[in-house]
Amino acid sequence: MGDERVLALLPELLLLLGAVGGLLLGLWTPQHRQWRVRLLVTVACLASAGAAAVALAEPAERVFEGTWVIDTTTGVVRIVVALGVAVLVWLASASLAGHPRETEAYVLMLLGGLGSIALAASGDLLLLVAAYLLASVPLYALAGFAKDSAGVEATMKYYLMGAFVGVLMLVGVAALVLAAGTTGYLDLAAQLPEASPALLAVGVLGVLAGVAFKAGAVPVHFWVPDVTAGTTPPMAAYLTTIPKIGAVAAAFRLLAEPFADVPLDVPLLVAVIAAVSMTLGNLAAFNQTDVLRLLAYSTVSQVGYLFMVVAVAARTDLAVPALAIYLAGYAVTNVGAFAAVAAAPTARTITDWATAIGRPRWIALSLVVCLLGLVGTPPTAVFVGKLAVFAAAWDGALVWLVVVAAMNTVASLFYYLRWIAPAFAGVPAIPVPVEGAGGAGPRTAAGTAQTVHPAPAMVLHAAAVGSILLGLGAGVWLGITSGAV
Repeated sequence: MGDERVLALLPELLLLLGAVGGLLLGLWTPQHRQWRVRLLVTVACLASAGAAAVALAEPAERVFEGTWVIDTTTGVVRIVVALGVAVLVWLASASLAGHPRETEAYVLMLLGGLGSIALAASGDLLLLVAAYLLASVPLYALAGFAKDSAGVEATMKYYLMGAFVGVLMLVGVAALVLAAGTTGYLDLAAQLPEASPALLAVGVLGVLAGVAFKAGAVPVHFWVPDVTAGTTPPMAAYLTTIPKIGAVAAAFRLLAEPFADVPLDVPLLVAVIAAVSMTLGNLAAFNQTDVLRLLAYSTVSQVGYLFMVVAVAARTDLAVPALAIYLAGYAVTNVGAFAAVAAAPTARTITDWATAIGRPRWIALSLVVCLLGLVGTPPTAVFVGKLAVFAAAWDGALVWLVVVAAMNTVASLFYYLRWIAPAFAGVPAIPVPVEGAGGAGPRTAAGTAQTVHPAPAMVLHAAAVGSILLGLGAGVWLGITSGAV
């Protein structure tokens, strides 16, 4: 029985072995051959995703005294995170190749992904706290990996806010333990309805603050634009995708189990967070000219749509398949959008980017697919995900939230078009003077010619194709996840 329980965590064990093996391999590998570590990490991620896909068809179970939950939600997060980390490792390879700490970056990405999965699988408050730390500490290092002034500032802001919210989360956990005398989700679900309302309110707010921070939801979203703009595009893609997937799944499980029958209206609270997140994210994105800050606020708005299904986690059977398709669609599309920025990493404004890509119209086309995918345009995966989320929210009696989300979806189209229009129209490039070529720095003046990196461009094209294929095949995906509920 013990061996079987350990094998139940095979996808996580493969990621852990990949991290340890990659670190050891990097110690004995010459600096110019660190691609071996990258290959090992990729193999570990693919093996983990394969093991998770096999386990997805098996009945749900709780292992290690109910602290680790293996069900459809965990299975989807396992697959999406493992594949996402594999893609992001190669996306980051263009900027990390030759770096003296290249191996460490790949290992930290694996460990952060493992923390994201642990968030989704947590069936105990203590494991949730441990997962929060594992999904945070490696990311602090990744945010400032470039060691420039912007990266250091981003890391400090991320760390300080993470520490503050972490304390709030610990206070919330302590309050729930005092109120119920237990930390297991199933035991909490039985005890919390009769608990002290004051302790219950503090506990719910504290724990939700922790998962909302990892997801980048309002009002603990302030780190998102500064960290996204301060780090490199590949790391920004990682920070706004991988931890968000696990955090949303963790919030979903909290609403579905321990907070399902509490006397407080927790679904309404989450619905308000969803509405405010999508609205403020869209409003803040309207006037952004920096492509990374635009995408940062876009990710804040996306949390709002994801939290719609969290709010109805215990109210409708449509919630689990809606969460599954939206998480997968968001991961593919968001990585693709950031890959477009990584293709011309020194082009930070919309004008810079349109100049940088110049003649390669395929890059602009793939960007359009990803940006319109984030809006929710057919036949992309996010379109199917939004339809599923709207249907779940409607079935969960949150009609007003569906109306707010529909209005925000239309509004978001305008700031994406601000990037799409010049990308297709093209901006004449100003040749870089010879005497200034060596001192351009990490950010160059608007209108100067840039070099398009092939690896991120390939990731962008693959993400665009993947978003369409996943959208077209969403019926099969929804059928599988619905049958596994």
